[in-house]
Amino acid sequence: MKVTFLGTGTSQGIPVIGSKHPVCLSNDKRDKRLRSSVMITVDDTIIVIDCGPDFRMQMLRENPTHLDAILFTHEHSDHTAGLDDIRPFYFRQEGDFQLYGHQRVFESLKQRYAYIFETKNKYPGAPTVVLNEVTNNMPFTVGTATITPINASHNMLQVFGYRIKDFVYMTDVKTITEEEIAKIKGAKVVVINALREQEHHSHFTLSEALSFIENVAPKKAYLTHLSHELGFHEEVQKKLPKNVFLAYDMLTLTIP
Repeated sequence: MKVTFLGTGTSQGIPVIGSKHPVCLSNDKRDKRLRSSVMITVDDTIIVIDCGPDFRMQMLRENPTHLDAILFTHEHSDHTAGLDDIRPFYFRQEGDFQLYGHQRVFESLKQRYAYIFETKNKYPGAPTVVLNEVTNNMPFTVGTATITPINASHNMLQVFGYRIKDFVYMTDVKTITEEEIAKIKGAKVVVINALREQEHHSHFTLSEALSFIENVAPKKAYLTHLSHELGFHEEVQKKLPKNVFLAYDMLTLTIP
């Protein structure tokens, strides 16, 4: 299994538009972060988790041969605003495009992308999608990948993380129950959000993320959905435990 970090930044990305913050002005390419997303390849199956506003740029950069599905963690724009750019995949591939997520996410998408879901007089340039509802405690399969959903909370909003084999991807988490943490334990690689050091109402802080990692005890953990307020990549990495790493855009992992 191969995992590519398409983006590792928070909702505004790094640099933030117009910001004079030192991290936003950094020349280190690891401090340049598009909105958070990953691409996972299992055999010939290619899955993307979340398609934010940088999705087109990310797909042009990685140039996957096809895309089997997009899994959504939740409906916020930095995780869904690239949906229209599935069209090139849809036009090339046979069959309707597969989307997976909570039913609440689909209702949000129907409002924002009404033309995609139109059933009468549908515009011929719009893609046709299949909505596959993700339900907690019900694993599902995309191609050769079996996926276990993991339930968490983003302040008061429910979000899904996903486990595929020994890999877990979660973002925008603030709280998670021990019952759901049990689904993560035993994974070799875990990805979790760590927005900044200061308290935040809907995201793990760095210390909260490290406590979470200590609890689930993976062999390696990667931090994502990072803001410029966390600091320079090089400096923050020096402070982390030996098995914890700041993810960065275009980082690729191979997981046996």
